[in-house]
Amino acid sequence: MATKHDLVDWLHEALRSLKGRGTIAELCKHVWEHYEKELRQSGDLFYTWQYDIRWAAYQLRKSKKMKPESLS
Repeated sequence: MATKHDLVDWLHEALRSLKGRGTIAELCKHVWEHYEKELRQSGDLFYTWQYDIRWAAYQLRKSKKMKPESLS
């Protein structure tokens, strides 16, 4: 079962796929298109993943894999 920690990797993959940039809608669309099955089987995460993906973005920023919010 997927957890919100998986969202960090999925979001990072989405960013790489979109050449390092994209709107939140584009990134969420990518995650949904590639991980719908996992999300549907993830219990409560299915209902919160679009909120939790913002937490994942924070984690990527913290690890310097994503630009600070002020620069993006």
